[in-house]
Amino acid sequence: MSVLAVNNLCKSFGGLRVTCNVNLNVEQGERRLIIGPNGAGKTTLFNLITGELSPNAGSVSLFERDITKLPSRKRTHLGMARTYQIITLFAHDSIQHNVTLALLGLSPLRWNPLVALHRQGHLTTQARAALKRVGLENIAERPLAQTSYGERRRVEIAMALAQNPKLVLLDEPFAGLSIDERQDVRKLLLAIPREVTIVMIEHDMDVALDLADRITLLHFGEVIVEGTRAEVVADSRTREVYLGE
Repeated sequence: MSVLAVNNLCKSFGGLRVTCNVNLNVEQGERRLIIGPNGAGKTTLFNLITGELSPNAGSVSLFERDITKLPSRKRTHLGMARTYQIITLFAHDSIQHNVTLALLGLSPLRWNPLVALHRQGHLTTQARAALKRVGLENIAERPLAQTSYGERRRVEIAMALAQNPKLVLLDEPFAGLSIDERQDVRKLLLAIPREVTIVMIEHDMDVALDLADRITLLHFGEVIVEGTRAEVVADSRTREVYLGE
């Protein structure tokens, strides 16, 4: 079953073409890796999929439902979650509070400006469970400002997983991590069950290739190579565009 289908997707900013006739089909349980040099349009593609940007042409479907014109906030309710290339968390709040806020976005309580989150036991329980999945339950009460960069990356992943998504979009989850932190995040991603489909943007080829079932290479907003790890690595266009050979 197709979880995510992108058809002839195009996006321009003025005269700058960023995404050009991109086609992408991701199956249930698949681990899809999106690679490409800086400026290839990878994050723009994610923003189009999540609804943070509107395409000039083309369509996006989730579980075979056209969501091209669906607001970003409603896509979350259909089972889509994402992380960002640049971490955007509340540094002075606790780790647990950050995850609880992510859960609040899916709850009817989000419409109540007077809600006391510390009294919402079910949200706290879910937040703790998500933090346990990423190995941070023991520091749940720690202010985010007192955590390492790698721990913040894991908090972001916890926030996404807390929403029980069917599709997770990860924008460079290994960026800026030490070797040990990369291994921690790699183990975390490998532990995500196949009921959850993952699409990931990443520059760290050595780490990310081990996680991918299929790979899509973007260059100047276009898909130029797509296939299995062996097929993409062996393609001369990959070596020329991405590996600099």
